Amino acid sequence: MDLFRSLPVLSISAVSLTTAYLGSLGKVPFWPQWGVLTSFVALWSLQFSVWLIWVLWLYNIFFSPFLNLPVPEGKHWLYGHFPIIKKFPTGHPMIEWVNTIPNDGLIRYYGIFNQERLLPTTPKALTELLTTKNYDFQKPSSWRWIIGRMLGIGLLLAEGDEHRVQRRNLNPAFHFRHVKNLYPIFWAKSKQGVETLTKKILEESKKASESPEAQEKGDSRTAVVEVGNWASRIALDIIGVTGLGRDFGAIADPGNELNQTYQNLFSPSKQNRVLGLLNLIFPARLVQRLPVKRNADVFEAARYIRAVCHDLIRTKKEKHERKESLGNDILSTAIESGAFTDENLVDQLMTFLAAGHETTASAMTWAIYLLSKNPQIQSRLRAEIRSRLPSLEDTSSPEITSVDIDSMTYLNAVCSEVLRYFPPAPVTIRVAAVDTSIQGQHIPKGTQFMIIPWAINKSEALWGGDAREFNPDRWVPKDETDKSAASGGATSNYAFLTFLHGPRSCIGQQFAKAEFACMLATWVGRFEFELENKEEEDEEKLGIKSTLTARPERGMFVRMRVLEGW
Repeated sequence: MDLFRSLPVLSISAVSLTTAYLGSLGKVPFWPQWGVLTSFVALWSLQFSVWLIWVLWLYNIFFSPFLNLPVPEGKHWLYGHFPIIKKFPTGHPMIEWVNTIPNDGLIRYYGIFNQERLLPTTPKALTELLTTKNYDFQKPSSWRWIIGRMLGIGLLLAEGDEHRVQRRNLNPAFHFRHVKNLYPIFWAKSKQGVETLTKKILEESKKASESPEAQEKGDSRTAVVEVGNWASRIALDIIGVTGLGRDFGAIADPGNELNQTYQNLFSPSKQNRVLGLLNLIFPARLVQRLPVKRNADVFEAARYIRAVCHDLIRTKKEKHERKESLGNDILSTAIESGAFTDENLVDQLMTFLAAGHETTASAMTWAIYLLSKNPQIQSRLRAEIRSRLPSLEDTSSPEITSVDIDSMTYLNAVCSEVLRYFPPAPVTIRVAAVDTSIQGQHIPKGTQFMIIPWAINKSEALWGGDAREFNPDRWVPKDETDKSAASGGATSNYAFLTFLHGPRSCIGQQFAKAEFACMLATWVGRFEFELENKEEEDEEKLGIKSTLTARPERGMFVRMRVLEGW
């Protein structure tokens, strides 16, 4: 619960005003000869001070129901564990806590101003939180307000019965048979992206080829590329065609307004971090109304994206009125269900537009980073791709299908390991909506849970001693009888939290995995990757920050070489 959201303003004010008024009338024994205003301010300040001492120290030290739970070392007397969390990349302190602090499924730590947080660590605790007691827990209202401005209040942020209805009506668009039919489109758009990127690299390398440095290195087919932006452009066009029935043209046009809007919206910035800190303390609705540039940018971006979504809906509904086939994309499925108003359709589209391309772009960014750090894995993957898939230059080859991609053992192993090692969404939050329990531990209403895929996905108790290593072979069967590789050797499916689990799991999981595999195959088949800044091989020097997803704060710049023969 946000610190000042729990402040009993009305109660303190009522008691202060009543007592101040009675005191001024001489009806309170020994009351000083103060005016009503002076008495009110003094009483309010006294009660606020007592309340502050209670919530900052007394409750947590003596009265919390979680006194029996283990707490990480390094707690600041006022800021809790926030200095540690702020110092390191997103999720990293929790990785250390999960792997070093003995616990029975819950770890207690403190946010800024000693606000209690619970970190679930075991499959049993996660099962109750995400599945069996899922609707006992909700996303915090402040978080829904912040993210809702960018994503709309669609399926991702809906709660309770509203969520059940929305998910039921959107499920047909993500049926596995429908996703299988989308592979040729995933491949075609990924191929288009790679061909456009190839042309760009060759143009830039040609301009630079006359320099002595380039001649010495033989870099005639090489250029430095910021991976995230290119991945976003390709993913945006894919979700546009497959999800909404429109090609946005972001691959062809680097200045595409929709892509630029999202790049600005999800780019980490100092002002964004300051507002994020304020959101931890004050009500989000107040913080988001502060007259600062970041708030104005988000407002303008949301206005533009909503306008795009309204246009998509209008076009589809006009086709529907003419009795024309709408197709099987997400928007068509939602319209034909008849379960959504136009405004709710806008919210759904905003959700799928943002989440549908930003998460894949994040996964691609981390995939290229990890392959750049591990050239032997990169070479092995490229060998499989080139031996199993036709060259992008071969125009006579049949279209790529789900059979082609799904049968590639190492490609899917690398994709799974990237998603395990660097889940695009590193953190999600739940707040107890009612008094409940987890593993027999009483959980009062308002208790906040931090679900950290970055930590659970690297738990040595769940994944073994090499949990913190990037090792795609954990997903490769040792022989035909090896069933453990399907789960990466983990002891529970709750060890892999990239897409969460239960009723609130990612509805587009299979869609995202298929899209990611197709994109990665085209990139690795055509290009060779090397980090431009060798210091960034150390993950702690990347400056990882998160908005909707986790990205390197300064971008991911990679030296890419166009390979011949594919």
